[in-house]
Amino acid sequence: MRKIVPHLWYDKEAKEAASFYIGLFDQSKLLHVAVIGDTPSGDSEIVSFELAGQEFQAISAGPYFKLNPTVSLMVACVTEEEVNTKWEALADGGTELMPLGEYPFSKLYGWVQDRYGLSWQLMLVDEEQVSQKITPNMLFSGDACGRAEEAVNFYTEIVEHAKTGIISKYEPGESQSAEASVKYADFNLFGMNIAAMDNGMNVDFTFNEAFSFIINCKDQEEIDYYWDKLSAVPESEQCGWVKDKFGVSWQIVPDNIDEVLFNGPKDEARRASEALLKMKKIDISALERARLAK
Repeated sequence: MRKIVPHLWYDKEAKEAASFYIGLFDQSKLLHVAVIGDTPSGDSEIVSFELAGQEFQAISAGPYFKLNPTVSLMVACVTEEEVNTKWEALADGGTELMPLGEYPFSKLYGWVQDRYGLSWQLMLVDEEQVSQKITPNMLFSGDACGRAEEAVNFYTEIVEHAKTGIISKYEPGESQSAEASVKYADFNLFGMNIAAMDNGMNVDFTFNEAFSFIINCKDQEEIDYYWDKLSAVPESEQCGWVKDKFGVSWQIVPDNIDEVLFNGPKDEARRASEALLKMKKIDISALERARLAK
């Protein structure tokens, strides 16, 4: 289990979308499918999967949140054929955000929102430059525009052994938005590379719960730490979910949450699920007491 895992929210299409993505990448597979019953969205299907050896999770939990380009997945492609093949698949039924073609920063690049709403940036790179096949990219837009560098510094300060890479700024006249500052930045949290940028276009979409990041915590002390550091919107606190001061959503959960909720007798799993749905910050001891109650 990875320490940090990107999480995707869908209405009903989580398993379908995961299967589609698995078919696009080598070293990809379905890991686990489970259902949490009687949530506010009804029965919610949770799908864990790997893409290019990287762990992801998705949930079918109703039409409450919609994916948008504020968080996209950047794919490092090593051949033009790979770019074109993935572009054709992802653009089928999707929406082109930046046309596939040559740009100053890449010989072949395109940005597309697929049929399920997830955004992808495909870029041709030299094979020796590929340290991570798929990199989540945060696009700071709306009220968060201009805060990308602040966010990178914040995240790397609160996570032990985090690293900051390059921070490239917009040159005068490069951005349509007066607030935009960072053209591209990269950083590493828990061993995962993440990119960030301020949106140079004047747009009104913002971060939401459709794309979140799970932090798997080893104990209650770690849950308490990340909860206190990241939670900035009290009304968004629910079942381990928090929203930070930039609007990015996180799930602060114990690293054995799947075992507690899905393994063992059905009555134990049901009691644990019922207890979890009543919590804001997850209380590991209370969850365990509920699971073992008779």
